[in-house]
Amino acid sequence: MGSLENGAAAAAAVGSYKRGPSLLPLRAPSAGARRARARSRLKRLLLVEKVDYLQWIVTAAAFFFVAIVFVAFLPGSVVVERPTLLLPSRRPGGGGGGSLLPLGGGSEAVGGAVVAFEPTRLKEKWARERREEAESLAKLGTPVRRVGTRKPRLAMVFGDLSPGAMQLQMVSVASVLEAMGYEMKCFFCLRVRSADLLPSAIVILLAARFRKDACDTALLLVSLVFTFEDGPCGNIWRTIGVPVSILPEDSSLPSFVDWLDYDGILVNSIEARPVFSSLLHEPFKSIPVIWTVHECSLARRIAEYNSSGMVQIIDAWKEVFSRANVIVFPNYILPVMYAAFDSGNYFVIPGSPAEAFQADGFIAKSSHQDVRISLGVGPNDFLIAIVGSPFSYGANLMEEALFLQAVSPLLQQYPSVNSTQSELKVRMFTGNVTEKYRMAFEAVALNAGFPRGAVELITAEDEDKLLGVADLVIYGSFLEEQSFPSVLVQVMSLEKLVIAPDLRIIREHIDDGVNGLLFPRKNIGILSQVLVRSVSNGNLSISGRKIASAGKAHAKNLMASETIEGYALLMENAIKFPADVLSPLSAGDIPLALKQEWKWHLFEDVKHLYRMNESLAGSKILQKLEEEWHSKQMEHPPVSTSKIDEAFSAIAWEEQRANEILEAKRKMEEEEFKDRNDQPHGTWEEVYRNVKRVERLKNELHERDDRELERTGQPLCIYEPFFGEGTWPFLHQSSLYRGIGLSSKGRRPGADDIDASSRLPLLNNVYYRDILGEFGAFFALANRIDRIHKNSWIGFQSWRATARKANLSNNAESAILEAIESQKYGDAFYFWARMDQDPRNHANKDFWSFCDAINAGNCRLAVLEAFQKMYGVKFDHELNSLPHMPNDGDTWSVMQSWVLPTRSFLEFVMFSRMFVDALDAQMYGKHHLTGHCILSLHKDRHCYSRILELIVNVWAFHSARRMVYVNPETGAMEEQHQLSDRRGQMSVQWFSYATLKSMDEDLAEEFDSDNPDRRWLWPQTGEVFWQGLYERERNMRQQEKERRKQQSRDKILRIKKRARQKTIGKYIKPPPDDTGGLNHTRTVDD
Repeated sequence: MGSLENGAAAAAAVGSYKRGPSLLPLRAPSAGARRARARSRLKRLLLVEKVDYLQWIVTAAAFFFVAIVFVAFLPGSVVVERPTLLLPSRRPGGGGGGSLLPLGGGSEAVGGAVVAFEPTRLKEKWARERREEAESLAKLGTPVRRVGTRKPRLAMVFGDLSPGAMQLQMVSVASVLEAMGYEMKCFFCLRVRSADLLPSAIVILLAARFRKDACDTALLLVSLVFTFEDGPCGNIWRTIGVPVSILPEDSSLPSFVDWLDYDGILVNSIEARPVFSSLLHEPFKSIPVIWTVHECSLARRIAEYNSSGMVQIIDAWKEVFSRANVIVFPNYILPVMYAAFDSGNYFVIPGSPAEAFQADGFIAKSSHQDVRISLGVGPNDFLIAIVGSPFSYGANLMEEALFLQAVSPLLQQYPSVNSTQSELKVRMFTGNVTEKYRMAFEAVALNAGFPRGAVELITAEDEDKLLGVADLVIYGSFLEEQSFPSVLVQVMSLEKLVIAPDLRIIREHIDDGVNGLLFPRKNIGILSQVLVRSVSNGNLSISGRKIASAGKAHAKNLMASETIEGYALLMENAIKFPADVLSPLSAGDIPLALKQEWKWHLFEDVKHLYRMNESLAGSKILQKLEEEWHSKQMEHPPVSTSKIDEAFSAIAWEEQRANEILEAKRKMEEEEFKDRNDQPHGTWEEVYRNVKRVERLKNELHERDDRELERTGQPLCIYEPFFGEGTWPFLHQSSLYRGIGLSSKGRRPGADDIDASSRLPLLNNVYYRDILGEFGAFFALANRIDRIHKNSWIGFQSWRATARKANLSNNAESAILEAIESQKYGDAFYFWARMDQDPRNHANKDFWSFCDAINAGNCRLAVLEAFQKMYGVKFDHELNSLPHMPNDGDTWSVMQSWVLPTRSFLEFVMFSRMFVDALDAQMYGKHHLTGHCILSLHKDRHCYSRILELIVNVWAFHSARRMVYVNPETGAMEEQHQLSDRRGQMSVQWFSYATLKSMDEDLAEEFDSDNPDRRWLWPQTGEVFWQGLYERERNMRQQEKERRKQQSRDKILRIKKRARQKTIGKYIKPPPDDTGGLNHTRTVDD
């Protein structure tokens, strides 16, 4: 309840309950008169005329002795410490802690102290980003503009399909966001049970690991199995035009959702935690995530986890909480409860229909008479509930005494305790208190005039029951809070009369005498008068019933406008939309009629399915994580320190030392014996040959599996560039496909994927890995391609095409292979991802307009300047000088999904290396320094990657290659931009092989001869080769060969000219029958 520690005197001054006769103003006596009067009183008390120092000491000792005895034997005497409240950090660098504030405050509460939570970190971050963005864009020198072609897309993720308050709130928010111009899709995380999976589906899932159509099969499985779990809330979302998809709750099952298709993700409930198994990995780590947490079940288990040693569970939740860009709470007490997980991303949007939703369920389900009996209240008793703010609940006996004294005048309307008629009962909600405090509280109630048992304390477990059966509710807190107290919304929804102090936030939502009653916070004595007017003949008065009924109607949509507008403002600050997105309406432009009510009418038919026990919300995911933790502990039990000590204490140290000495001696003997043995030594030439053979076979040892053997005999290999574990579900497993990872991290275990960063060290630089994207895989493969790719044709398919179900089917794969083998179109460019079907091209723009739309309106300018630097010529400043890309009704390729002859691919890479180098020279300086470039409205790690996505069309069109579209489902082929119709439209002179080869050799000669020290990207993107380099290497090889021959000739000559010493003599062994002397020897001259 509200804090009134030092407010008793003020209350007595303005509204005392025991008034004496009024006194006339008297002249203040002098100081000497006061001292004389005090001495005379003390003399009369001690019956002496003179007081010496000994008598003073005896008197003081006697007083303290009596005081100590009195306090010791006082019933329920206890020293009550006011509990403290740990607020989450609100300053940068504050970490997860915060300042300690008392629960209930002190005397300031009577004066209206404010318990404030401010998301300082988030607000400062947003303000800093806006300021830096404005400064960086101003320094670019080239204006950027939004060319919107599509609506902003949001994904909403829920833990289940049960119709609850969270569903009602987010349906209402989504309806307004749709009216503002957003486009949304709804996802639900559901648990997969063994009974739900058909045996055939299990077989398909197991077979999908080994079949080449693994991704297609798994996608089909998700759409078949999980849609069986649809529920009533799915129909509600479809009613407002939001499509619904079901996600597996088990994190071990793949999530086939390309989260990059969405500009932001709204996660609701801690039950939706499994979705973070994808969002914690690349490439989804940069997507803005707004997570609404309305459960308190996790917060209540933090202390249990700490005491039980479940550190892994706490660390896992901290990781998930820190991944979200914004954690949204519906009230200001939840940030306090989750202070242990605070990483500076907490935000509060007050308001929720939870109290009204829960009140409807309580009224429909509960039996008031049984609840009253459980609380010790008779069926005819008049029950008054006194509640307060969660920030002020604590053991404050003086506050409770003041409220009991204000209620005590109602006792006159009720008969004695022995009567069979109704009685007055008061139940006061408080925190956990000791038994001694309860005894002291009972003593205070008795002193206030209440009979024994009429006043009791209620704990948190019975709060909902108390509010459900109370006849009148008093809000006993004087704290100025930031939002309207949720307990008052709950009380008003239960159609109870509310009496509250006239705090600012309460006055904004309660009209005195209309939907509630107010009393001055500085004059608690008025509360007695308000109570007397509200109760008539032991029951609630007629006017009180009307006010309670009006309060129920008012509470049904209370705070709806603030909540909906809060989410709209959060979208504006937390999500940065790319240039091709249409700007949604601002929060201030929302019509009042859209945001002033919750969508109750959509839930009228399903409210009876609402689970009443909201305290269990979020417990399912917690139980699952706890079970997993316990199972891991059973498999790998930790060794306690005591067991280790016992094990070491049992060791005989002398025996251990002897064993170590014997082991050392044995090793020394083995080494000496090994040195005595003859070791076979080969020649240096053999050693060199063995080393070269090992190096040559080193990269092939892990590739010789079934898929590699099948791939060797095929004319085509399609590579799938990927980055991060989030892309794994979209990669194929057949021999026709092979993954190429842009980073050494996040590679699939057991797969024969290529590590692009080991083939091209440039990709170890994070800046270029992000900005090149899939072109990094192109450059890595082209770098000494004969060592890794031995097929005559090469292809690429983006994992995003698989996510959009635009990947090649079995029929399309067969059609492409057949066309390649029959050379139906010759040196052609096959593609299967169309620009006119791309979600970014709703307006069906032409090539250069589409490129401008996705690059902040500056695509043509960037390409023109790149061509000028690349070819060393000066084009007209007008954008008409760009290569012509006709709008003839045909389409172009997007998403890097195409097939080419390997030789043509190397030609394209030759062109691309020079084009990327020109773009890098144009963009690097400002983009690397500020993160902004002229191709994006906001900070963008991928700057010109969207231009690179389309540049293959320019090269293929102007290099006179046939462009063939392949239907990814049927395999039907259709040539685009007929070669015969291109005459006069192509710039072949700029894209021919001879021109590109000459330019490539010029760059290689410059690098090889001049060795410039400037920053230059081109030499780092592949091989540096020109004819002079080849001739120099050939001369060096010839010189090395001649040197080795000369060394051989010199060696042979030295051997021939080597001087030989003549043999002095030779020992001849005597025959066995020779009986000559022992010292007789025979020598034979040569």
